[in-house]
Amino acid sequence: MSQPCVVLATASYDHTIRFWEAESGRCYRTIQYPDSHVNRLEITPDKRHLAAACNPHIRLFDVNSNSPQPVMTYDSHTNNVMAVGFQCDGKWMYSGSEDGTVKIWDLRAPGCQREYESVAAVNTVVLHPNQTELISGDQNGNIRVWDLRANSCSCELVPEVDTPVRSLTVMWDGTMVVAANNRGTCYVWRLLRGKQTMTEFEPLHKLQAHNGHILKCLLSPANKYLATASSDKTVKIWNVDGFKLEKVLTGHQRWVWDCVFSVDGEFLVTASSDMTARLWSMPAGKEVKVYQGHHKATVCCALHD
Repeated sequence: MSQPCVVLATASYDHTIRFWEAESGRCYRTIQYPDSHVNRLEITPDKRHLAAACNPHIRLFDVNSNSPQPVMTYDSHTNNVMAVGFQCDGKWMYSGSEDGTVKIWDLRAPGCQREYESVAAVNTVVLHPNQTELISGDQNGNIRVWDLRANSCSCELVPEVDTPVRSLTVMWDGTMVVAANNRGTCYVWRLLRGKQTMTEFEPLHKLQAHNGHILKCLLSPANKYLATASSDKTVKIWNVDGFKLEKVLTGHQRWVWDCVFSVDGEFLVTASSDMTARLWSMPAGKEVKVYQGHHKATVCCALHD
């Protein structure tokens, strides 16, 4: 298979992962995944592999192959893996699970290299652009910063007690972090470098974005917009300068579980329980393509262009 210039993948409760031609909307490859549903998809920085976070393992698939078999399986978690991502050079992978742990995996070696105990079920993990800190959010409402150099938890925040942190996103320049919770609220902090090079959080804004759950929040690559995907069937686009509502993306018929921006921030892909994924033009605020083929809820999407 030749390398596609745009890699777009979705996963569904129908136990399949599908790859799509972004412009035509054609599904060109389907991976059957009978032994678990997929919670999260992430593409490696070099576009060669797709990671599928499942229950309780992570599997790595070759993007440019037709083989249904994974090239690698990562076993060590004991419950749903809810978060997965890669270091910028693709040397290592991080994950977070409902088993209460955050783990780091060297992609060149077998097994888990590091493990951090969050105790409560981990819903979301992001890597700070400095590549030396992981930030996790859990079911008990805790946000923790894991310093990979000191190999310890360097900071702990609880924006709202006993309200699960569903999603975290960090600005590409490392100056802002947003946490979204089950009550439709986004908490925004400015990130400051502390005296010991440790990141410090300065409260910046509290945004009541939706009446329902926020399932995903995501800052755009150009550091201009915040997208919030919700159980209210919409995705809202907020200008990070003042957090004014810019656009409401309507069209999905059920919960919107996931979203991902194109590298230039001009497009957004969303995944929904209505069994579709959709491509939206950010300048127009309109849907430009619907990806149809899944037979159950589409719960995650990944894009690398």
